[in-house]
Amino acid sequence: MDIQGLPGRLLADLGPAIASGEIPEGAVLRGEELEERFGVSRTVVREAVRILESMRMVESRRRVGITVQPKSDWDVFDPLVIRWRLAGADRPAQLRSLGSLRVAVEPAAAALAATHATDDDCRALSALAVELTVTARAADLETFLQHDIAFHATVLKASGNEMFAHLGDTVGAVLTGRTEYHLMPHQPESYAIRLHREVAEAICAGDPERAERAMRTIVTGALDELDKQLA
Repeated sequence: MDIQGLPGRLLADLGPAIASGEIPEGAVLRGEELEERFGVSRTVVREAVRILESMRMVESRRRVGITVQPKSDWDVFDPLVIRWRLAGADRPAQLRSLGSLRVAVEPAAAALAATHATDDDCRALSALAVELTVTARAADLETFLQHDIAFHATVLKASGNEMFAHLGDTVGAVLTGRTEYHLMPHQPESYAIRLHREVAEAICAGDPERAERAMRTIVTGALDELDKQLA
């Protein structure tokens, strides 16, 4: 979700403040106070609060105000919630949680993709594997990141499981966070690029076991490397 204009600017302040605990669970915000503090209209505050409510980060009730909800209630798969948590002190826990999710989901998705991928999926994965190789050699991390996000999202979509496919943005958020917070090597490791090529080849060859094995090596290796860097 990319929120533009004044509601987006208000969210850019409120979201990270809630996610970091600066505005703690149980805190009650008043619409009038937010209008005055941020110099915005009632309409802007209502739109921002509506979005936060959709993420279950706050609950707005007449005569009570805007109450910050417990983290256990939040939509932790929302890319904005992930981004805000990555920006604060919760970053290590958020990265480890997302890394564990990838280990649980992506190998299974790769195995399913080897059965369900379309010709278009295979062409896309093959092309992205080539792009990853080229941008890794050039140490172009920004372009590499975009291709990496697209690669993993394509595998999830190609699985034929709509719930896996819905996690594309979530995986993209953790890949982005690793790059933005300098938890990636300056130049992607050659073995990781080789494994991405192997995933693409196995899916296109209809080999579920090989696809699952290669993807599991990618995501467990990423989690292990993350643990070392965070330690």
